[in-house]
Amino acid sequence: MNKFVKFCLRTFFTIFKSRCKICFDLEKLPKKGVYVSNHVSYLDPLLLYAFLPGNPVFALNGHLHRRHWIRNLMKYADTMLFNPIEPSDIKELIAKVDSGRLVVIFAEGRITESGGLMKIYEAPGLVADKSKAPLIPVWIDGPQYGYFSKTKGKLPHRPLPKMRITVGAPRPFKLKDELRRQRDHISNEVYTILRDMQFEINYNPNISLFAHLMKTSKVHSKKGFFFKRPRVIEDINRKPNSFKDLIIKSFVIGKFFKKRTSHFEHVGLMLPNTIAAVCALFGLSAYERIPVMLNFSVGAKNMVSMCKTAQVKLVITSLTFIRTAKLESVIEVLKANGVEIFYLESLAKHINIFAKIGAFLRYKIKRVPHKDGGNKKAVILFTSGSEGAPKAVVLSHANIISNTKQLACLETLNTTDLVFNALPMFHSFGLTVGTFFPLFEGGRLFLYPSPLHYRVIAELVYELGATIMFGTDTFFRGYGKIAHPYDFHNMRFMYGGAEAVKLDTRNMWMERMGIRMMEAYGSTECAPVVTGNNSVFNRFGSIGKLLPAMKYKIEPVPGIEKGGELWVKGPNVMLGYFMPENPGVLVPPEDGWYKTGDVVEIDEIGFVYIRDRIKRFAKIGGEMVSLTAVMEMVVKAYEWMGPDFEYGVVSIPHESKGEQIVLVTNNKQVQQSVLHEYVKNNGLSELFLPRIIMYRDSIPTFATGKTDNITLKKEVLEELENQELKKAS
Repeated sequence: MNKFVKFCLRTFFTIFKSRCKICFDLEKLPKKGVYVSNHVSYLDPLLLYAFLPGNPVFALNGHLHRRHWIRNLMKYADTMLFNPIEPSDIKELIAKVDSGRLVVIFAEGRITESGGLMKIYEAPGLVADKSKAPLIPVWIDGPQYGYFSKTKGKLPHRPLPKMRITVGAPRPFKLKDELRRQRDHISNEVYTILRDMQFEINYNPNISLFAHLMKTSKVHSKKGFFFKRPRVIEDINRKPNSFKDLIIKSFVIGKFFKKRTSHFEHVGLMLPNTIAAVCALFGLSAYERIPVMLNFSVGAKNMVSMCKTAQVKLVITSLTFIRTAKLESVIEVLKANGVEIFYLESLAKHINIFAKIGAFLRYKIKRVPHKDGGNKKAVILFTSGSEGAPKAVVLSHANIISNTKQLACLETLNTTDLVFNALPMFHSFGLTVGTFFPLFEGGRLFLYPSPLHYRVIAELVYELGATIMFGTDTFFRGYGKIAHPYDFHNMRFMYGGAEAVKLDTRNMWMERMGIRMMEAYGSTECAPVVTGNNSVFNRFGSIGKLLPAMKYKIEPVPGIEKGGELWVKGPNVMLGYFMPENPGVLVPPEDGWYKTGDVVEIDEIGFVYIRDRIKRFAKIGGEMVSLTAVMEMVVKAYEWMGPDFEYGVVSIPHESKGEQIVLVTNNKQVQQSVLHEYVKNNGLSELFLPRIIMYRDSIPTFATGKTDNITLKKEVLEELENQELKKAS
């Protein structure tokens, strides 16, 4: 009878678009084991009863066991009432596994209300460890969009959502005896297993950015009985757009530039955070033109260098923006270097009614010009707008989409969330995390053109009721000091990146606003996020755990005793660089490994701690500044005095900016006013200016004659500390 009931349920669910994928040979199904599953709806035990191999024992939590219809449909299954924090229930389950049975446990203990993973109990790991049985991860996807879930109002519901059950390969589960806080470790390990499986199932390595946008729109574009289209994106013009509006505009812009550019041509985008910028980006991507995100804050010289490195012939911008930002001189320099400028305001006179009708029809039939993305070039960014000759970072469709899916495993978005993004899209943090992530995960997005308008941003966050925000320590410090404590009352979570989040910034936000600030870490080359804390696992002082599907190595660094340089590898690591000295030629990372240049330590359960930076960069307000380029600037400014002088440049911590640059030299003629004039005359960023100049007779060097920057930094910090003590006394 049991087999007959399972067959009937399996047939019923199969008719209604349910599918089960088992990722191992059924002949290798262990005689005893622990199925550990996520929990998205009341249908979950019935789905697993119908599709799981073997004859498992179902450990049903109270909220399931109390439902008569569930018990009746599973009348012939082996079920038991299970409380994940009750020792006697755990012992009974261990005994069943020891007797040679498979058991099913819902690790969260309750149905999710967010659509993603919530709190994980240690019971599944404890049962597996004590009974020496393997864990068999199971991921259920789809029922969260149905009427049997608890996500009403948060996810778009429909009568017959497609449902997928994926059964992963059995894996051994053994605790490390030397670990402290074993219970936390067990739940973290189970959480990590399920999180990694969530990524594997939801990540499609072959889809293009535009195809992914179209896929998201299919799921989230209609809502309610009258199919009212939700508004998903808005900017300072305060005219919110739906997915339909966004896609149609992207088609119009993309089709226009398709006729005026060649296939896979690199096209510059010099636009602030606006809907127009997003439409231009997706429009170019739809027809396989490669958007090159130009950092317009670094001066004309660097922008010309960017265009040459990425071989950009055409730059799309806005006349209104150019006038507002007073960038007319930059435009003239670009034109003088052979770059064509196109203003979006002039697009209207080129677009006729037939172009709009064509775009609308393509949206209705869901036609995607190029569905395949994979390792094709998608976006070109630059490592630093502050270097004299920036390197171009080439990111693929797979790089960006994998990173958004990795982020979705870190924090879940839903239709009630509003992401406030003031980070510029020419930075990977603002592009992938602040723009693509909410659009691809079904959240709403508000774009603001500058993160520096502290008071205005605080008021807008309050007015809009924003729930999610990304930024840097410098910006969050500014918002926290000037905002009213109630301005951020609706904030669900905030992430700081691009520079270390300081303890006093965390404390200020917790004390004034009641908000726990999370910290993430990454780089442009990794699209950008590599590690992150979240509400499930979070340790202050760390940068969190590595994201799913990421491998790492810790390479020793001469002169540093603890830790080593972090190398990472994964689907989000870039295709490679375009170097200024060899424009347009891709230089891929060696064997796929990206060397971060950061010295880290990783503890026994996977939390990463940054100890130092060996790359010659400083992070000032989230901007990367090349210390080598700063030294070259100083040398050139004083080259008229001859080559006999020594210069050393290091970065040290700064209270509000993250870091500041210190110049050490034996040339007593060096003055900040002269350096400021040189920077201004040569179109360089003012971030190049050293804030402190120290005069010394000699600078520490290695035997090879190279400057010993580690020793120099220690000596600078000691000298500044002594100066502070003298002032205090």
